[in-house]
Amino acid sequence: MERAEREKIIRLIRREVVPAIGCTEPVAVALCVAKATETLGQHPEKINVLLSANILKNAMGVGIPGTGMIGLPIAVALGALIGKSEYQLEVLKECTPADVERGKQLIEAKAIQIKLKENITEKLYIEVCCQAGENKAAAVISGSHTHFVHLQRNDEILFSETGRSSEETEEETLFLNLKKVYEFATTAPLEEITFILESARLNKAAAEQSLQGHYGHALGKTLSGPAEHRIVGDSIFSRILSFTSAACDARMAGAMIPVMSNSGSGNQGITATLPVVIFAEENHLSEEQMTRALVLSHLTVIYIKQSLGYLSALCGCVVAGTGSSCGITYLMGGDYDRIAYAVKNMIANLTGMICDGAKPSCALKLTSGISTAVFSALLAMEGKCVTSVEGIIDEDVDQSIANLTRIGKQGMEETDRLVLDIMTHKC
Repeated sequence: MERAEREKIIRLIRREVVPAIGCTEPVAVALCVAKATETLGQHPEKINVLLSANILKNAMGVGIPGTGMIGLPIAVALGALIGKSEYQLEVLKECTPADVERGKQLIEAKAIQIKLKENITEKLYIEVCCQAGENKAAAVISGSHTHFVHLQRNDEILFSETGRSSEETEEETLFLNLKKVYEFATTAPLEEITFILESARLNKAAAEQSLQGHYGHALGKTLSGPAEHRIVGDSIFSRILSFTSAACDARMAGAMIPVMSNSGSGNQGITATLPVVIFAEENHLSEEQMTRALVLSHLTVIYIKQSLGYLSALCGCVVAGTGSSCGITYLMGGDYDRIAYAVKNMIANLTGMICDGAKPSCALKLTSGISTAVFSALLAMEGKCVTSVEGIIDEDVDQSIANLTRIGKQGMEETDRLVLDIMTHKC
């Protein structure tokens, strides 16, 4: 692979694999509020927020870091009071208990209004208008969690993006497929890709901290207990399940713990990272092997998300689990063909798992995803693969991936609407 192409892929990975504190949807809303507040130049008296359905869905039931509270209002309040847009998806990292109390006062004053943005096709859309006296400022994020497309103060438009960004154009010229992902991960000079080890450090630290406390449904901690070991055993497999779900437990509960995200999702970053890390460490594999497996896992996720989109009705653990299955297959000694088998096995099993918003029970879905990731890798290493006469699997692995993303992006549109309707009309 030529150096210029490698550098494009590295820039892509560095853009999509970034630290985040808390669920990325409410945090992205807080980021947009912070930017609008900075543009206003003072703390707002009123904040109006318009959101796409998928942002609203993913922000309703998740803990907000450092607050002990659930949902968007406190995220919006803190974005205005202490958010710093320069921190990106760590925008709320300086939150203190005193700030939370101030945020509660802003909510009680009914200064915050949050509504669904009607008649838009973009699944990731956040529009914020902050007002103080006669002055107003607006900010809009669209397309990805940190991608600002509009800034305005009163009648003055400070920035407006009408076309596609240069980053998006560059991304399209990469023409990724699974073979290219594999080639890059296995042949790139090691010194160019060791930055991916930061994902191992951050996400494992999050899991270890979670196992010391009690977050969400505490699935990770439960799976590491003696009663559970009598049933599922104390094995590499059980530790993969425990560490991965533990990191998710803490994140979804709103712990002030950073994780390395992938394609705008902390849970995807966790799922793409920890199964690979635990498998490599438990088998005493080299740092180079772990590095290349992590790159393979994360870049596979990025590749699939390019056509699926950042937000969809399809649970992200399906995509991220596919990445980790590739990484684990590689660590088992699998070549490209075995890795392609693992991808097909994953798609044959988990396609159709719905996303019903970010919440503590996401840990259960991650566990389903990584269980299937391990099973798929084991089957692949035995030379066993779901064939093209079965379901949506095609002889060509990239077409199988296209079939998956087509179902997630087009076929599940009505599912997405129905899920949101159910979530917003519960008693």
